[in-house]
Amino acid sequence: MRTRLPIALTALLALVTAVLVMTPSAHAAAGFTISNGRLLDANGNQFIMRGVSHAHTWYPSQTGSFANIKSLGANAVRVVLSSGARWTQNSASDVANVISLCKQNRLICVLEVHDTTGYGEEGAAITLDQAVSYWISIQSALAGQERYVILNIGNEPFGNNATTSATWPTATRNAITRLRSAGFDHTIMVDAPMWGQDWQFIMRDNAQSVFNSDPDRNTIFSIHMYGVFDTAAEITDYLGRFRTANLPIVVGEFGHNHSDGNPDEDTIMSYAQTNGIGYLGWSWSGNGGGVEYLDMVTNFNASQLTSWGQRIFNGANGIRQTAREATVFGNNPTTPPTGNPATPPVTTPPVTPPTTTPPAGDRSCTAAYTITGQWQGGFQAEVRVTAGSSAISGWAVTWTFANGQTVSQSWSATLSSSGANVTARNVSYNGSLGAGASTAFGFLGSWNGTNTAPTPRCATT
Repeated sequence: MRTRLPIALTALLALVTAVLVMTPSAHAAAGFTISNGRLLDANGNQFIMRGVSHAHTWYPSQTGSFANIKSLGANAVRVVLSSGARWTQNSASDVANVISLCKQNRLICVLEVHDTTGYGEEGAAITLDQAVSYWISIQSALAGQERYVILNIGNEPFGNNATTSATWPTATRNAITRLRSAGFDHTIMVDAPMWGQDWQFIMRDNAQSVFNSDPDRNTIFSIHMYGVFDTAAEITDYLGRFRTANLPIVVGEFGHNHSDGNPDEDTIMSYAQTNGIGYLGWSWSGNGGGVEYLDMVTNFNASQLTSWGQRIFNGANGIRQTAREATVFGNNPTTPPTGNPATPPVTTPPVTPPTTTPPAGDRSCTAAYTITGQWQGGFQAEVRVTAGSSAISGWAVTWTFANGQTVSQSWSATLSSSGANVTARNVSYNGSLGAGASTAFGFLGSWNGTNTAPTPRCATT
């Protein structure tokens, strides 16, 4: 017996050691992860953020905003918090309540510290390291919430000061390392420098090294798109470089207008949808300082959508059209919605959708049909309409189903059917297209046996 006791103890100690060693990775796998440049929820399903920011720290009594944001179709909310350095600190109990409200309303909670905004140019701003100290101080509210919470370390952590912004890679790597060492296993979101717009490409050019510095390889990059991103070329080039590098990217803030220029929100939203990129618009309500036009609703009233609110929630490639709940809330990803186009089932659209080259020299249009999601008996499709070499004021797309498919719901177009023949006409906000510009509409349909993609035909009206 005495000779066997040490062996048993050795085995027991080895087992305990193995459990302790395995615990961090097992815990990390219980939340969001990054795989091949994509954000996956805890069930291993891709999650594409479609949501808005809510300034909770300045309007802490507006707790009904979480339910209201959800009611308009969002699947995520980015919540403004303060470490106490510039505004009233959000306590651990308050943050725990915010997370509870997010979960009650089936919203993924993206939490951010706003006090870092414009460091190096804004005198009151704090460093990323100070933001990490705040996260550690409220860690009790965050532990165990990895399935529902993404940690946005600090909002727009550097201003336009070139010297301080150049330290973004080191400061960001150090912040990630410190959070991981403190036991945080959440997906970490990092904002770009230069007020979030990265116009000197500091984040873009150092993203790989920052991602590699995370021992969990669980960091997603956030670009804010305002006046710097006022052309389609700038938007597609910036986001496209992350996609090509298989690095995760989200448009963490954007608007339809701004004091520094007019962002191209149509391209931001359409490119994000085509390429499976998340976006979070700024912001729900309560803006001041001359940017009140960025309010999506008036006085926090969900029934009083502003023009920006109408665009982001109800427009082409908007939240109602494209949002899908995270499956951690109990969704079955293979089950289509019933009577609600706000959450159509989707799979990742192709990075380069099928297109046809518009003919030159006339007022014409072309259409490309893509099946973006399919399950037993049902499917979702998108049709992209592109103007020719001259602007058009209206369009109609027709096609003929070959296998008895039928359309049940549609958005961003008026569809009519006669047997196998389908006609889709533009709605009020997407009929006018500049030369070479495009828009898209989508629909849900049914199929049985075969679901061959038809060849659509586009004509101007």
